[in-house]
Order: sequence, then C-alpha cells, then structure tokens
Amino acid sequence: MLKVRKKVIVVALGGNALIQEGEKGTIQEQFANIQKSIGGIVHCIKKGFEVVITHGNGPQVGNMLLMAELSRGKVPELPLGICVADTEGAIGYMIQQTLVNSLQKECIKKCVVTILTQVIVDKNDPAFKNPTKPIGPFFTEEETKKIINEKGWKMVEDSHRGYRRVVASPKPLKIVEDESVKRLLESGEIVIAAGGGGIPVILSEDGALEGVDVVIDKDLASSVLALNIKANYLMMLTGVDRVYLNYSEPNERPLDTITIEEAERYMAEGHFPPGSMGPKIQAATNFLKGGGEYAFITAIDKVPEPIAGETGTRIIP
Repeated sequence: MLKVRKKVIVVALGGNALIQEGEKGTIQEQFANIQKSIGGIVHCIKKGFEVVITHGNGPQVGNMLLMAELSRGKVPELPLGICVADTEGAIGYMIQQTLVNSLQKECIKKCVVTILTQVIVDKNDPAFKNPTKPIGPFFTEEETKKIINEKGWKMVEDSHRGYRRVVASPKPLKIVEDESVKRLLESGEIVIAAGGGGIPVILSEDGALEGVDVVIDKDLASSVLALNIKANYLMMLTGVDRVYLNYSEPNERPLDTITIEEAERYMAEGHFPPGSMGPKIQAATNFLKGGGEYAFITAIDKVPEPIAGETGTRIIP
C-alpha cells in the first residue's frame, strides 16, 4: 500500500522563544518562555503536519564563553564548536521535555527526539577571511590587547560597551544528519535539529569531518535543513507579527504576501538589515528557489493564524 506523505514543516524558533528582553536568562525563565512558544507547534501537530524544530542559541553560547573566561587557567578552554554542541543539547532537552508534556496533555502519543546536528561549510568560504559575528563577553581595551597577543582573536568595539571577539559566519551547505531526520519523520517522530545553526564542520582532504570555530546563522541553516529533507514549508518565528518595510519609521508598512522577486528587491533596497530580518528573508528565498512551497515569518504566538492565512508574512515562489 502506497504511504501518503504528510506535509512537513520546519519551525525555526527565534531567540525570544528562550530569553526575552530584560530577563537574566535563568533556566526557569527559559522553560517558561518555551512553554509559551510551544502552543503553535502543538497546533501544527494537531493539524497533521510532520514537524521539525530548529532554534537559536546566541545568549547561551555567550554565557558559556563568559564562564570559560571567568575560569581561565582553572579548566581547559572549550572550542566554540563544543560550546555550540553543548547548548544544542541543553536547549534541545528543554524544548523536548516541554513539548512532550504539552502533547501528553493533548493525549497525543508522539516521541520527540533531539539530534546533535553537524552542518558542513566550505573551508574556502570568503567569510573565513572576514569575521563579522560578535560572540561572547565584552572586554576592556587593555584586556583586548592581551587577548589578541595571546590568542590571535579578531576583536572589535561593539556598541560602545567594550570589545568583543568576532568570528566568521560562513554559509551552511549541507546537514550531515539529514537522512536520520528524514527517517525519524517517516516513523512519525517530532525532531529538534540544527540548534543554533548546527555544529560547524568542514571536509578535510580525505573527506573526514573536522570542527571549526565559526558560527552559522540559524535561519540559513534551517533553510538548508528544510531543503535537505524536502520539507513543504519553512516557518520562522520572531519578535514581530510580520515583516515591515521602513520598520519603526513613521511610514512603516506591513507585508502580507510577497514573491521571491519582491523580497529580493526590498532586501537590495536595504529594508532588511543583516543583523535582524535579512537572514530570514534570505533563508526564505533560498528555500523557495530550492523547491519549497511557502515560507512564513511571524511572531511566536501567531502560528495558527499564518497557517490559515490570517496574519504574518508569507513569501511565495
């Protein structure tokens, strides 16, 4: 008997799904925020979608790097890739437990699985020669000079609050564990993967995987994952209900449905900055050009509405 494939949706949780502005980022706060974010995902599951969840990890990795700095000389230093793996597992656990509890209340019997996900980048990506992504704690000018001397890190002044390390953010090319994700979906499981953009790896000359100290944009990695597993939809959840032109200006204008061509034109006009909406729009267009049906951008508490076409921004081929 031919098995009918269910619609697959990749849901990318933004940073405010875990730590909201003004919070300290305690584990209790993170669990509470995840609980608020889970309702839309449960809605998708009840509607019959096969669901893959991705998420950010910026504040958590920053905290790990700060802990490493405070314990310098007392414990071995952790590479950035290990910090990403640690936070991917920890955040995956929090989402996994919260979602399992929510499904039990709805009498839905499904397993939720977190996969530590490696993401291949090109070792010749130009981003390696131009690190731009700030990570970790702030340092004084004196501390910065010493760190550059000892470690050779690239450091930049950030928002007049001090100096921070910047690392490369190369483009994600392929999800190493994509076949495992597909098999789990076919078995009816819910999968959490590519957390924080995934663990960055390159291919060595003999084809072996090798970790690198860079970070990968979560939305771009979500787009690659969605294409690798042939998902139908990509939904990116953030702090605003939809995408706007001239955001926060007197003449701001919400966008309901836009095409790839319109999205790219608006991006070229500078409406979507690299540090905020830009990667989401790029992820959406990449996904659609690769064969995806729709991409959605909306607020974390608005998931049922965009599926029904009532709110959010829909990007179409």
